[in-house]
Amino acid sequence: MSRTTAPKKKLESMNLTELRARYREVVGEETRSPNKKHLIRRIEESLAAKKRRSPARRATATAPSAPPPAPAAQANTAEGAQQPARQRGRFASMSLQELQEKYREVVGRPTGSSNVAYLQWKIREAEAGRITVGPRPEREVKVREDGKRVIPLSFDAEALESLDKAWRNAGMPSRTEFFRRAIRRYLVDMGAPEVAALFAPDEG
Repeated sequence: MSRTTAPKKKLESMNLTELRARYREVVGEETRSPNKKHLIRRIEESLAAKKRRSPARRATATAPSAPPPAPAAQANTAEGAQQPARQRGRFASMSLQELQEKYREVVGRPTGSSNVAYLQWKIREAEAGRITVGPRPEREVKVREDGKRVIPLSFDAEALESLDKAWRNAGMPSRTEFFRRAIRRYLVDMGAPEVAALFAPDEG
């Protein structure tokens, strides 16, 4: 008699009361079914499911095999092999600080830019004579009769219209007064009260 048929023979030899007891033991629930074939089938299905979930069978089924090389690692290796080929040109080994110093030397004025591509382009343009080199000429500042200087400020027309509406609604007498108060308040927030005092409202 084979091992696969022995349990079935054993179950079939049980009476209804024994089958119900075996059903409760294996399936984990009570039953009042009078159908022996149904009870045997459910018991066998439950036993088979428990066997599939046994630790030994799970360990065998899930035993890890040696993983193949990760595609990302392969890609990184390929990139690493190609990287030197991309590092070309006389600027390749220069740091940002060295580029800025080269810019000062060639263009003739300092720069605060940290855009490497821009710095390289600007240096090439200066060396080719396609841009003006040297210090930028200062713009002429208009001086009024009272000695005050006029500085230019540019705004989008729509933004300026909204700005004027805002200071008028706040009861300020002029745009100049608005700027004076705004500058004074910002300087106070910056921790420069002495400078802020220079932008106090005119008296009289």
